[in-house]
Amino acid sequence: MQCYVVGGAVRDALLGLPVKDRDWVVVGSSPEDMLAQGFRPVGKDFPVFLHPQTQEEYALARTERKSGNGYTGFVCYAAPEVTLEEDLLRRDLTINAIARDEDGRLIDPHGGVQDLEARIFRHVSPAFAEDPLRILRVARFAARFADFSIAPETLALMRRMVEAGEVDHLVAERVWQEFARGLMEGTPSRMIRVLRECGALAHILPELEHLFGVPQMASHHPEIDTGEHVLMVIDYAAATHQPLAVRWACLMHDLGKADTPAGILPHHYRHEDASARRAREVSTRLKAPSECRDLAEMVAREHGVFGEAPVLRPETMVKVLERCDALRRPERFVLALEATACDHHGRGGGPRPEWAPRALWLSALAAVRGIDAGAIARGCSDKARIPQAVHEARVAAVRALRLRDGAPAPDAGTPPRT
Repeated sequence: MQCYVVGGAVRDALLGLPVKDRDWVVVGSSPEDMLAQGFRPVGKDFPVFLHPQTQEEYALARTERKSGNGYTGFVCYAAPEVTLEEDLLRRDLTINAIARDEDGRLIDPHGGVQDLEARIFRHVSPAFAEDPLRILRVARFAARFADFSIAPETLALMRRMVEAGEVDHLVAERVWQEFARGLMEGTPSRMIRVLRECGALAHILPELEHLFGVPQMASHHPEIDTGEHVLMVIDYAAATHQPLAVRWACLMHDLGKADTPAGILPHHYRHEDASARRAREVSTRLKAPSECRDLAEMVAREHGVFGEAPVLRPETMVKVLERCDALRRPERFVLALEATACDHHGRGGGPRPEWAPRALWLSALAAVRGIDAGAIARGCSDKARIPQAVHEARVAAVRALRLRDGAPAPDAGTPPRT
């Protein structure tokens, strides 16, 4: 039995990056041998075992044969006679098809080390085309390794896979998993650009694809193109180390602008409702976690009014806080503000000043949460009037806060949103 470290652990070590997890390939063994040595089986579709001491994953060397559509249509064969080279041949990219034996020697039959040095993503063999999930993996790697490019022949193969309809067989859970991982990388916009370049984005997330080419007011958006704006926003979210829910909300926040009638472009009056509906539809279709779905819908619906805080009446601010359930879920409201701040900064024209409405909303939230609703209820003789009395006390608290801070007199309405 021979054991080799393979895949990401070898790649990252060669790049000088921290190695988090190590995966092993075992050559010349069988499931019975592994069990006899104390390994614990965990693989469902092929033989994978956990080491009895380190708990690292050890997989028997295997080959794969395409048997159907999508990423699940494979027949795997694992046996003692399968060689390391045969196992490496089934892998996606050359940089992930390098092995290291227990003495530290590299086994690199497909030129992965050379491609690492040249910063190139290149497929190992034509078998790459058998698994559409690999398109998403390449896009995710592009978000992680921003200085890598895709080999022309690999990009051409990815396009042929899309044209053949392979990506249409991907299930929502796997699409979400890869999107979520890509959004958490350092440059998530590169994931979207790669998916656009090979044509996959139009199949996987057409609502986002439709934003590219949609113009916005240059006075507010020097970058003009709505799709480009969204990419700038998610990259700013990554640069400020936002959590996944915020990054997903940033990606979803302007989807409704694709529904704007052509006759009023580049204005997008009241696009927020359409954006919120689209955000919920996409999140539901991809089976995003509820915290990501709910925050995305809230940010899409409210980001316009969040930005108007300096001119909002206290009454309106309290209504927004109540509508967003900010008193019960203040931490989610803060995340919504973070996403909206990313929207503010993710624009062309160079660095922008700090987003002032954040401080106003946080002060208003603190003032409203400082109201003792229980005391108001106990002092209210007309129990039916308790909700209104609590609401009025909240409005009074925000009004006092605004007057103390020297805010201008509230206007009679709010400016139109663009």
